[in-house]
Formats: sequence, structure tokens, C-alpha cells
Amino acid sequence: MIEIKNICKSFEGREVLKDVSTIFEKGKTNLIIGQSGSGKTVLLKSIVGLFEIDCGEILFDNRDTHRMNFKEQKLLRREIGMVFQNGALFDSLSVEQNVRFPMDMFTDMTMKEKTSRLNFCLERVNIKQSNHLYPAEISGGMRKRVAIARAIALNPKYLFCDEPNSGLDPVTSILIDALIKEITAEFDITTVINTHDMNSVMEIGEKILFISEGLKCWEGNNTQIFNTRNKKLNAFIFASPFSKKFREIRQQEDDE
Repeated sequence: MIEIKNICKSFEGREVLKDVSTIFEKGKTNLIIGQSGSGKTVLLKSIVGLFEIDCGEILFDNRDTHRMNFKEQKLLRREIGMVFQNGALFDSLSVEQNVRFPMDMFTDMTMKEKTSRLNFCLERVNIKQSNHLYPAEISGGMRKRVAIARAIALNPKYLFCDEPNSGLDPVTSILIDALIKEITAEFDITTVINTHDMNSVMEIGEKILFISEGLKCWEGNNTQIFNTRNKKLNAFIFASPFSKKFREIRQQEDDE
């Protein structure tokens, strides 16, 4: 579980996050949604530690990040997996070397142990016989799978995904969503996903946080979102490419 309390963040006097509080639940896919410039990416990066917040608290299973010493912060970093928007694979490293990278950086595992673990991770994301290929030699969907394999290499407690479906076709996006949800449940991870993909909201939104102009404007799940009368959220939903589907579901709910 990750709990954030009254987070504020400004850049050059411009307040980007305004007193945001919520809980991201363990074993569930927690989604942050909002328009471009809403503050959702800043929120995700603040939780991960890429940005230092101005005020508030960030607690990983009741551990306050601002009260951690260097050793405790290092331990927390080992417990975090990150899937970046474009995969962020190292072009000069093979698939195998990319997945092994965090193990090389943060563990004293033997090469045999690392090889066993990386093969397990690649198998888990359904990539086989591609260990020695390079990022330029595989598809966009496969690169995202490799990024997920690398993110779970250290068996993390917390998984962060920044726009995991960016640049993917709809079919591949659905497969990546399903994979993230499966891994989250299977390993009981606290997963936080920053997305603008309303299909992801519909399919895997077990907990949804809607951010608008730096404020928490709504939270719920992918069933409750169909019935919301929150004006800002509805404006966001019905501006999406999936608005027709939402209207159909909303109409069905109203008819019943």
C-alpha cells in the first residue's frame, strides 16, 4: 500500500499539485488519469522520488520517505519497479542484458542466479527465444514486455507504469493491460499506472484517481466511473476516443 497525504508541488511559483491525498491499494491496479498538464505525471514522479514535494507525506507501507536515512532509501529503491513511457530500454544492450541490468546494479546474485531470474521474468511476460536480440530488432509491444520483465526483475513490492500503452496499437495495448493486471495480482504488488487510455480505465481500473488542475477531483473504480456526475470527469471522459462506449454504458445504466 502507498499512502499520500496532502501533497503539494510547485515549479517556479506555479502550483502543480494542490493538497492531494489518496491511498493506492496493494494487489490492485491503481490508475491516475487526467488531461495533459493536470499534474498526474508530476504526481507519479513525486511518489517515485524523481521530484521532491514541497509539503505532505508519502508512505510506502507506513514508511515515510522523508524520514528515511540513506540506507533505507536505497532499500526502498530496490523494492520499486518502473516501466517508462517509451520502455527506456538500453539500445546497446540485448534483451537479456536489459532485464539483468537492475540485478547487476543492486544485487550480489551469481550469474547463474541472475540468468535463472531473467529467464523467469521473460517467460512470465511471454517472451521466448529473444534473449540475444536488441531493442531495434523487436516490436514495440515486445519492447514494452521487456520493460515489464526488467521492472519485475527484483521482485518489487511496488510497480509504477508511466503511459505503458503509449505508441501501441489497440490490440497490443489490451494485451499489455492484461499482463500488468495479471502480474499485479499474482505477485500482490501495489501498482500505480499513469494513463490517458480510457480503454485501460474500463478494463483494469480497480482504483482510479482523477486529477484536474492539480486537484484530486474524483476517485473510485471502473464500475463507479460510469455513474459519476462529476462535471470535470465527464468532460474528460466524453472528450476521449472511447466516449461512444461510455455513452452506451451510461444509457444502459439509466434505462435500468
